[in-house]
Amino acid sequence: MCRSIRTLFNFEPPVTEDEIRAASLQFVRKVTGFNKPSKVNEVAFLKAVDEITGISERLLRSLQTGAPPKDREEEAAKAHERAAHRFSM
Repeated sequence: MCRSIRTLFNFEPPVTEDEIRAASLQFVRKVTGFNKPSKVNEVAFLKAVDEITGISERLLRSLQTGAPPKDREEEAAKAHERAAHRFSM
């Protein structure tokens, strides 16, 4: 999985549209291998980002869980700690 794509489900505060779009953009970049598409491919690239954003929004709205929402700051701190440990070796 692309390291820039983060889990978006079951967080407090809830995920924003911008976060969903950013994850969709990273997904399309990973699948295509393009960081920035050429002019010829730009329309198809942006259309894919838009479609995946919409699909992801619908998916996140339809999911259910009994687990309590995760705290964004707490999860970010855990990720930072894991990264510090991983890269300190």
